[in-house]
Amino acid sequence: MTDPAQRPLLFLDVDGTLLPYGGAQLPSTLEQWGQWQHPSNPQLAKVVPGHGPRLLALPCDLIWATAWMHDANEVIAPLLGLPELPVADLPDAPEEDETGVLHWKTRTLVETAAGRPFLWVDDEISDLDRAWVAAQHQGQALLHRVDSAIGLTESDLSALDGWLKDVSAAS
Repeated sequence: MTDPAQRPLLFLDVDGTLLPYGGAQLPSTLEQWGQWQHPSNPQLAKVVPGHGPRLLALPCDLIWATAWMHDANEVIAPLLGLPELPVADLPDAPEEDETGVLHWKTRTLVETAAGRPFLWVDDEISDLDRAWVAAQHQGQALLHRVDSAIGLTESDLSALDGWLKDVSAAS
């Protein structure tokens, strides 16, 4: 069994992951993103409450890795029945995503993991991120990309659980 002090980390994104886009008009300004992250956002009805217990049952430590930062604890955690979670100290998100460059979260998540096994669940992970993590991270890592239109699914949760069991068996 993995030492609880060294349990794997699960870095959890919100937008496109726990909050699927599913045809929604996405914000394009900082003001619109502020409204998106407000409890009145009608898109929040797409959050699947059953994901909370499933995530809590995984043998890992959950950490928010989202541009929502601490707002994830205020808005998303209650919808999922999650306790207040730690928040990765991410740099500011870029105003526009650039293709062909490392994702803005990647370096910080590897630094935060500090050699511990980790999963990163996000809708924006690329092969470039996977290659960089494989070269730079000393521990095991799974960068699991979800479909932003539908968000996290039962199949995704099963894949995370399977990876965590493999990591636990190997330690």
